[in-house]
Amino acid sequence: MKLSVAALIATVGSAAAWSTPSGFTGSALKAAPKSSASMTMSTGMGVNGFGRIGRLVTRIIMEDEDCKLNAINAGSATPDYMAYQYKYDTIHGIAKGTVEADGDFLTLNGEKIQTSRCRDPKEVGWGALGADYVCESTGVFLTKEKAQAIIDGGAKKVIYSAPAKDDSQTIVVGVNDPEYDGSEDFISCASCTTNGLAPMVKAINDEFGIEEALMTTVHAMTATQAVVDSSSRKDWRGGRAASGNIIPSSTGAAKAVTKVIPSLQGKLTGMAFRVPTIDVSVVDLTCRLSKETTYEEICAAIKAKSEGDMKGILGYCDEPLVSTDFEGDARSSIFDAGAGIMLSPTFVKLVAWYDNEWGYSCRVVDLMKHVAAVDAKVAA
Repeated sequence: MKLSVAALIATVGSAAAWSTPSGFTGSALKAAPKSSASMTMSTGMGVNGFGRIGRLVTRIIMEDEDCKLNAINAGSATPDYMAYQYKYDTIHGIAKGTVEADGDFLTLNGEKIQTSRCRDPKEVGWGALGADYVCESTGVFLTKEKAQAIIDGGAKKVIYSAPAKDDSQTIVVGVNDPEYDGSEDFISCASCTTNGLAPMVKAINDEFGIEEALMTTVHAMTATQAVVDSSSRKDWRGGRAASGNIIPSSTGAAKAVTKVIPSLQGKLTGMAFRVPTIDVSVVDLTCRLSKETTYEEICAAIKAKSEGDMKGILGYCDEPLVSTDFEGDARSSIFDAGAGIMLSPTFVKLVAWYDNEWGYSCRVVDLMKHVAAVDAKVAA
């Protein structure tokens, strides 16, 4: 059985009810997720929000011996429905192990996890349940002011599974994770697209320098879009049917890269096309380099990084694959050597795939573990 220090000393409490709905093979495939965290005992974790990312984060935590899931605050979902949602997934298949509902508990692989339906996350009692590090995946509590409720409920740190809506620290694992020093209580894992782009950008910028760049993500549908034509006063195109259209959209993902690689501020921006596929997206980075090179040298540099200090974060693919081949890939960004093109020694288009659900959720858990490991060193 996995143990948490907090769980051993905590008095298990109960949670109030939340009546409102949640807002929420070759060289190419299946590398294991990477984390800089190193712990001798499991880290007590919690999940606030049981939507797409919350459920996948739960799956990943349950498969990780370094983690101990102690609490899930699930919006309006009852434990029996949570068990169904967790067990069955159209893209990622049937969950491993056993899944049962037992009163207010969700029993996964024989481990009982307290569930709650609290509108105010302070009422969950995270600390009493041994959930020191909480993944905020409702999409609602994305500022320090709002997420303070989770800290007030006894959690030590809150990790957002989305871009912050204030100046909360942004960490992209494999890019700027050494910047976390334990002093912040609220940490954003950025977006799936920022995680899909930033590792490749870092590798290229470190080796060749980037003078300026434009990014386009061809992004799978998400739950925020309409199944059929609907309405959106803010984004007229965004109100159209996701299942039948290619929809141009804005994204802050490229600019967000400059938060974690400040030297690129003012040099990188981008846009998105939402397309009618369910999962896996791809970024196209068109950039002007500081240093003359060849496409072969670029491929060699990225392959070396993918096998070296960025292994498990940055991948390298030399096979003629398509989007479904990357479903369930745990890496943040998988460079496609066969898809890029070069116009001149300093002007190049580079392509990288990412599973915007599973790969991103792996990074959220990695970030939770990293924060816990750093905190443990600071406290030692």
